[in-house]
Amino acid sequence: MKVLANDGLDQSGIDALTEKGFEVITTKVPQEFLVEYINEHKIRTLLVRSATQVRKDIIDNCPSLDIIGRGGVGMDNIDVDYAREKGIHVINTPSASSESVAELVFAHLFSGARFLQDSNRKMPLVGDTEFAALKKAYTAGIELRGKTIGIVGMGRIGQEVARIALGLGMRVIAADNNVGRASIKVKFYNNQFINVDIETEPLHDVLKHSDFITLHVPAQKEGYMIGKNEFEMMKDGVAVVNCSRGGVIDEAALIEALDSGKVKFAGLDVFINEPTPSKEILNHPKISLTPHTGASTLEAQDRIGLSLAEQISSILQIH
Repeated sequence: MKVLANDGLDQSGIDALTEKGFEVITTKVPQEFLVEYINEHKIRTLLVRSATQVRKDIIDNCPSLDIIGRGGVGMDNIDVDYAREKGIHVINTPSASSESVAELVFAHLFSGARFLQDSNRKMPLVGDTEFAALKKAYTAGIELRGKTIGIVGMGRIGQEVARIALGLGMRVIAADNNVGRASIKVKFYNNQFINVDIETEPLHDVLKHSDFITLHVPAQKEGYMIGKNEFEMMKDGVAVVNCSRGGVIDEAALIEALDSGKVKFAGLDVFINEPTPSKEILNHPKISLTPHTGASTLEAQDRIGLSLAEQISSILQIH
């Protein structure tokens, strides 16, 4: 039985599937040749990340497919309901990358709070000639401890962000239309722990009261979740991080808010025009940037691979 991991698969997942008798193919097939390749090789399982689109054309024209798997949480690049109507299993790994994405949120927050995104650009260029000037430019750093972080979207990743924030001594507030209360368990090295219940609030309240705002919501079907009106609701000097999906934030409104000083800094892992983000976004000195690497840690990839292998084996009843 053949598995096509079109966007790659961690070696742990490949090994687990191979041990069960699967043939795992990691050839990157271009989107326009995917139907032909799946049919020619009689692929039963197609695994993707965010790059490959699995739309109705593939679902309708690939009768050998039994499973479509997404290594990660969001499945907006897959026509999930349509596939399931056609009898195809659609799986993902909702908890495998939560810790990795949450840690990247704080990498962006710490970077912006201490101007790392700008100093890492300028130090190699003029650090030996303008050291004192750069030191003076970066004296207004801020601490995260004691500040309020607003989490928009309290799913698995949002809750992991809350867990880290509580450990840092931050005040956590959150908005989520589908979650009324989240119970966050903060563990310590000596097996002690505390439970903190977080009641979600209306979005406008979270925007109004947060020092830092981080977004963990699905791709927007229409419009932006955070646009000019939402930026106006925020505190002066707020910071905003988006490690969810491109298009959640109006990038033009973000640049305007950064230039006016309304927003102190931003951290972006996702962009409207991936894989070709706008030059204006990429070159802005107040934006910390990563190329959609939220789940790209060795640990997360290992968990994703093993989770997919376990689900595939279970569905096809390979023991």
